[in-house]
Amino acid sequence: MFRTVKEMDVAGRTVLVRVDFNCPLKNGVVTDDNRIQAALPTINYLVEQKARLVLMSHLGRPKNEPDPALSLAPVAKKLGEILGREVHMAADCIGEAVKKQVKNLKDGEILVLENLRFHGEEKKNDDGFAQQLADLAEVYVNDAFGAAHRAHASTHAVASKLPAAAGLLMERELVELGRLMNNPKRPFVAVLGGAKVTDKIGVLDNLAKLADTILIGGGMAFTFLKLQGHDIGKSLCEKDLETCQKLWDDANAARAEILLPTDVAVATEIAPGTERKEVPVSGIPADHMGLDIGGESIARFSEVLKTAGTVFWNGPMGVFEVPPYDQGTLKVAQAIAGSEAVSCVGGGDSAAAIRQMNLDDQITHVSTGGGASLELLEGKELPGVAVLMTKTNA
Repeated sequence: MFRTVKEMDVAGRTVLVRVDFNCPLKNGVVTDDNRIQAALPTINYLVEQKARLVLMSHLGRPKNEPDPALSLAPVAKKLGEILGREVHMAADCIGEAVKKQVKNLKDGEILVLENLRFHGEEKKNDDGFAQQLADLAEVYVNDAFGAAHRAHASTHAVASKLPAAAGLLMERELVELGRLMNNPKRPFVAVLGGAKVTDKIGVLDNLAKLADTILIGGGMAFTFLKLQGHDIGKSLCEKDLETCQKLWDDANAARAEILLPTDVAVATEIAPGTERKEVPVSGIPADHMGLDIGGESIARFSEVLKTAGTVFWNGPMGVFEVPPYDQGTLKVAQAIAGSEAVSCVGGGDSAAAIRQMNLDDQITHVSTGGGASLELLEGKELPGVAVLMTKTNA
């Protein structure tokens, strides 16, 4: 088991916290502060404990050098506004000037380091770079579940250089996702969507052994419909049908019953505001593409979700950004929120849909890490978590 921040002595100590502040920006302003909000329990706890906080994160994909458009300064400003207190900003994440700023912190004060990915060593999990980060503090806390599946200097190497623990968000993610894999309340229903089967091979393979029913929608459904002998017109389809056929056969041989859509919404092009046309999966016209699950499938999926004991959802049921092809995603979201099941939404587009409908308070857990949650449910070891498990120093 891993140690949490509440099991560490942090009072009056400098604590280096890896957060996930990879927030969308527009004209130098944060447009979605969900990732900041998710880190607040750990930040507030450390402030209450009179720790000196040094927060570090990546933002976007800079080319291993400073990029003013990807500075964390707007994020630090937003954090200050949310907390109603001053948040200091560093011009870099390593170096003598940063060390001096850290040294000048008083108990309960917060400093945000500049974007870690301005240095190429971060993604290389470079030991020397990790040591320079570690030299800033006395204790390390990883609260960035969204980056825990990456072995980077700030999520992996640095944890071996300081007393290390999981933050409160990291703890919640691991506990809630762990419940899906260890003795879930049954029936356990998994809902998988999104564009590509290849993105979900591992998770579908593993969930077929864990879940009682798997509902498949989104673009990935059309590959499986094609394998069933249906003409899918111009719908999305994987090229490697052999791999998909093996996955389908293996999944069907496992525990779960797998349900595909029986009808779909189709169009000749993706255009907002067009009339929604639904057809059975056996009647997709050659010049049309499937863009959402149909009304019959929505009703069928919703019925299954009503009686679920546990639900995991990852991936939209259609092109939900373009109405009227958002109906499958929205109705499935409502069915999950309205059920009495323990529900977990695995980040990404599914989490965005839940928030868009203001249903997040009706979901047991909305994960902050799309890629990390999927890898965990594949049964993979997350480097940023594994390194916390091996720590025994106080």
